[in-house]
Amino acid sequence: MNNDKVFQMNFGKVYGLLLNKAARKGRTKAEVDEVICWLTGYSPEQLEAARSASLCYGDFFHNAPQLNPNRALIKGVVCGVRVEEIDDPLMREIRYLDKLIDELAKGKPMEKILRK
Repeated sequence: MNNDKVFQMNFGKVYGLLLNKAARKGRTKAEVDEVICWLTGYSPEQLEAARSASLCYGDFFHNAPQLNPNRALIKGVVCGVRVEEIDDPLMREIRYLDKLIDELAKGKPMEKILRK
């Protein structure tokens, strides 16, 4: 499967979609930012800079300061695919974020989302 189209999407646009998904279910921008920072190691300031720059989604993950080692604990299905079975490492990182935002939108407590 060719994922180049996903990797080339503008991160700022994707961020807006993730934020809208969570906000529709009553979650906040601060919670979305916390999840993204936990997963990628970006500080809130770095996240804001990445969001406002014309950075592609693939580069957002390639440039992540420190991917959280506990991300391997993220299991489940996103878009009909088990995240732990995705072969492409970059697509797996993207789906980890999708899964975390899904859990946030479903009302899961933050400590469970962040695998504490």
